[in-house]
Parts: sequence; structure tokens; C-alpha cells
Amino acid sequence: MGLLTLLTLALTSLSAGIGLVAKNVETASNIPMPLTFLPFIGSAIVRPESMPAGLRWFAEYQPFTPIIETLRGLWLGTGTGSSAAIGLAWCVALTVVGYLWVHRTFTTGAKR
Repeated sequence: MGLLTLLTLALTSLSAGIGLVAKNVETASNIPMPLTFLPFIGSAIVRPESMPAGLRWFAEYQPFTPIIETLRGLWLGTGTGSSAAIGLAWCVALTVVGYLWVHRTFTTGAKR
């Protein structure tokens, strides 16, 4: 539950940043759409080993793959290996980037 909560916080902070820079409501709701497709290009459905080379590289190094692998290992009891640390690092990094983006955008917008 902790990993899912941290992932939710990371995606929320990025979405808040997107909402602050969007010009209208439609843009704010459509810009984060590519984030919803990232799990499907990761290891959520198909293992990266069975993918073509370029797609496999992307699937192995995008943020959702280690998170999915960690959750799969925890739920199935197969172990997480290094994917837990990498998944947590991705979540923390995305949260920090989102927070700094929101903080900077909000404070510079308030000074205008």
C-alpha cells in the first residue's frame, strides 16, 4: 500500500504542475493522458524480454516497470529483487520534481 500511495503522490504532484501551466480546463485534462499509457508500454501485460529491441529498451527503463515488477513480486510472493529500490527511487524523484515544479509555478504566478 505504501508504494501505491507514493506512486499516487508522485502522479498527483505532476498533475498539479500540469494544471497550473495549462491555459484551460480541456488542456489540463488532456496533457497527462500519455501517463496513463505508460504502464501498457511497460511490463504490466507483457514481459519486456518478449518485446522488439527499441520497445524493450523503453519498457525496461521507464518508471512504471520497476513499480509493476515490485507489486507483482509482493502480491505473488516471488520477491522483488532490485526493482523495489528502483521503483521507490522513481516515485520519490517524480514527487520531488512535481513538488518543485508546482512550488515554482505557483510562487512565480502569485508574484505577477
